[in-house]
Amino acid sequence: METLHINFRQLFDTEQTQIKDVVIPKIQRAYAQGRIDMRTTRTRTKFLEAIHQAISEKKHLTLDFVYGKNDNGILVPLDGQQRLTTLFLLYWYAARKAGMDCEFLCHFSYDTRYSARDFIEQLLNYYPDLTVTLSDSIADEAWVPLDWRFDPTIEGMLVMLDNIQQKFADVENLIEHLDNIKFYFLPIQEMGLTDDIYIKMNSRGKPLTDFEHFKAEFEKALKAVDDGIAERIIHKIDIDWTDFLWPFKGGNNIIDDEFLRYFRFICDIICYQAGQSPKLNDEFELIKLYFTGENAKENILTLERFFDCWLGCDVEEIFNQFISADCHEEGKIRLFHNYNRNFLKDCLDNYADVFGNRNRKFRLNQIIILYAFTLLRMNQDSISDSDFARRIRVVYNLVNNSSDEISDSETRVGGNRMPAILKQVDSIILNGIVAEDIRLVDDDAPKPNFNANQLDEERAKLLFTSSHPEVAEQLFILEDHNILQGKIDVVGLDNPDRFTKFKQLFDCDWDLVDCAMLVTGDYFRRDNEWRIQIGSKGIEKAWRELFNSSSQSKGYAQTKEVLAHLLRRPEISNDALACIVDKYIRKCEDESIFPWQYYYLKYSSFRPGRYGKYTIYENKPYQMGVIWAPQYESSNTYQPFLRELHEVDRNHNGWRITLNDDGDYLWCDSDAYVLSNSEGEVINKYPVPQTVSGIDTTDRIHLGRMVLQKYLYNLYSTSTDAI
Repeated sequence: METLHINFRQLFDTEQTQIKDVVIPKIQRAYAQGRIDMRTTRTRTKFLEAIHQAISEKKHLTLDFVYGKNDNGILVPLDGQQRLTTLFLLYWYAARKAGMDCEFLCHFSYDTRYSARDFIEQLLNYYPDLTVTLSDSIADEAWVPLDWRFDPTIEGMLVMLDNIQQKFADVENLIEHLDNIKFYFLPIQEMGLTDDIYIKMNSRGKPLTDFEHFKAEFEKALKAVDDGIAERIIHKIDIDWTDFLWPFKGGNNIIDDEFLRYFRFICDIICYQAGQSPKLNDEFELIKLYFTGENAKENILTLERFFDCWLGCDVEEIFNQFISADCHEEGKIRLFHNYNRNFLKDCLDNYADVFGNRNRKFRLNQIIILYAFTLLRMNQDSISDSDFARRIRVVYNLVNNSSDEISDSETRVGGNRMPAILKQVDSIILNGIVAEDIRLVDDDAPKPNFNANQLDEERAKLLFTSSHPEVAEQLFILEDHNILQGKIDVVGLDNPDRFTKFKQLFDCDWDLVDCAMLVTGDYFRRDNEWRIQIGSKGIEKAWRELFNSSSQSKGYAQTKEVLAHLLRRPEISNDALACIVDKYIRKCEDESIFPWQYYYLKYSSFRPGRYGKYTIYENKPYQMGVIWAPQYESSNTYQPFLRELHEVDRNHNGWRITLNDDGDYLWCDSDAYVLSNSEGEVINKYPVPQTVSGIDTTDRIHLGRMVLQKYLYNLYSTSTDAI
């Protein structure tokens, strides 16, 4: 028998096909075209759309081959189960829509589970109200047991019926047009195959992967643009680009996911360069967005350049050449975040994946850096290694110090900055210029991109290294310091000798650095009327915030001046710093003048090595609080004057010392220690002597200890309870 080109109705023409019945066997998988996952939904939508389009245009449509075993007039499908089932449902719906029977439909059945078989039998005798959603109508019927809803084939058929109803409800004479939907049919015996091949092929049979679907759709789009380009790109996907991606394959030994992630990265770059923000589109929607229509050819060539630029090079070596992961190395940028040094590999592994709460695994910062490296690869003949090393340092400094600015959200202040940021990167990497005026296509106004202060600093540093190449490396070492991370304005460019002295200072004990700076001047930054930022003996973040000129806090000029004063000293060492602190403490004690700075320097409870955040109003310094958390007060916030008197408070209240089981407590006011009862009523006050301007003339820590000793003496003389 020759291969037949027939429709579903003709399949049951025994004279033509020798087939009387079609039975889906037990060994076949459940009906899958009705699944509701994203890929199947997309496939189902495209399948029904193709049929609808053929009917609307009055054209024939061929659905490829259907193979099967003819067992005495019963066709057992090997390949084509899904299409045959969908055609059965289409003809059933068309028949009911026309108010007629189709006798040949009674010769189609399922033998996978009894429920699927019985469902089809009931369906053939059912005449629904087509003004109601089919799945709802069927579910209300008495002949539908509850357990049928757990049969994946039945569930899939109900989903498909709803989709068919929605798509073809307005199509007139549907039953007549369906006969134009055909397929090629050949019984398996005609191929000389045995029953064994049925078992083997069915057990090996897998649905097409996302990548295979993608590649077919992509090729179709490319051919619509240019046959020659399509042939070249598909060849590269199969050969050149597969060879390039192969070293990055995952544990499944395929590079499908890696290709699609890099494809998505390129599409997002195209989107940014067009001045837009990427949406959560799947790869099929990306094909339609960027590789069809007016700009399709230009975007195809962009895609080709982004892939081709990596061909024939050692990718790992490219990144190793310009990036250091853990310390300063000459000619390299130093990574300060937990990024994979190989940004391309990280992209191939994680692009578009999320941690949760829509936080990307491959972040915008990494997109910018990878984009800069692709520019190098695309322009390797015109950018020397030394030029790129300098320029990528500029880009990384900008990225690292623009956390509030780097965004592709239209709702944030400044809107989507990524288009302007990438244009700035173009200027830096291709020309070595930090552009002052970024304008996008058809835009008259300059666009904000990276942090403005950091842009100014990078321009100044480019001029400085150009005119002072002999100290450029010392500047780069300073940039790579853990605390500064590329932002060196607090040190400045006027005195290059301070580049190395900064490192020398922060090689000392940070607690001594903090204390010596406070002796030198009030170097803290005021975040607002109640909170200040100061250094820390244990956490770098405190120093980074303190030395960040871009922050909204006040006092940066004073911070910078105090640091400069220390860096001007001829000797910088732990001993020298300790001498500064000890001298100040002795002076306060000798003169009986005890400002809050004295207590901060002398007593360790004031310096716990946390984030350097303190609650301190300008007119109430002796009521200061140590904030334990990075920004705001928490249950661990405490009053250091009290903590120095008594380490543990039984009620875990850092602003009071609970003295007895009745709830009496001691707290620290600006000019006194106050004893109150549980109702907050004052029992007694213990004044702290002060000057007219409100500065202690007695060490209130000593005074507080005396108050506690007196209270405990009285308590022990009247009770066995003690704090």
